Amino acid sequence: MSAQPSSAETGMTLVEHLAELRHRLIVCVVAVAVGMVAGFILYPWVFDILLAPYERIATADNSIADGKLVQIDPLEGFSIRMKTSAYTGIAFAMPVILWQIWKFVTPGLYPHERRYAVPFVASALTLFVLGAGLAYYTLPRALEFLVDIGGDDLVTAFAPGKYFQLITYMMLAFGIGFEFPIVLIFLQMAGVLETDTLRKGRRFAIVGILVLVAVITPSGDPISMLMLSVPMIIFYEIAIVAGSIITRRQAEKAAA
Repeated sequence: MSAQPSSAETGMTLVEHLAELRHRLIVCVVAVAVGMVAGFILYPWVFDILLAPYERIATADNSIADGKLVQIDPLEGFSIRMKTSAYTGIAFAMPVILWQIWKFVTPGLYPHERRYAVPFVASALTLFVLGAGLAYYTLPRALEFLVDIGGDDLVTAFAPGKYFQLITYMMLAFGIGFEFPIVLIFLQMAGVLETDTLRKGRRFAIVGILVLVAVITPSGDPISMLMLSVPMIIFYEIAIVAGSIITRRQAEKAAA
């Protein structure tokens, strides 16, 4: 693959790149702030959605709080609302954040590569939502495993801070994990990574994925780890296929 355009070719100096980065960061911060306001207003609705996985596994036999969260800190309610609003704001601002990331790296790409802006943002956003959705779908089964593995002598009464930290980190971990193919495909497009390297390193990559999933999965339960590692391994294979197509097309254009 050919080298990427230099700063001279893109017409931007280092100072201009830094100014561009500052502008993109400001736009992202403003987008998150607006999203946080919307998240604060929609907090009761978001709270009910996030609480649903716990309510599904909490029964009279294993929960002393009847599926409710137990607040033991007077400030915890305010803290939970602000944190939930912040996470919601980031989720709402994700399209803007992804678009700003793409616009920042665009000057370093060739013109024929810049046309992938909309597919990049759309696919990255879709995969993140799918990953977060899979985490949400998996959480009741993960919670059930975590509750049952301690034995029948334990009763369940989750605190809001710990529970919301678990579910938000789970959704974030799955969402980031689902960005795996986008990163691999982009690195191949940029000439940083060769498709043959991915193909030859398949076995090591699988082991690396399993280790990475074990590290980033907050709950550490086998159900969540399995639900994240299998899609990432499939995404690895998809990235190899996509990289092969990209390499072939670039070779055909170079020969034309």
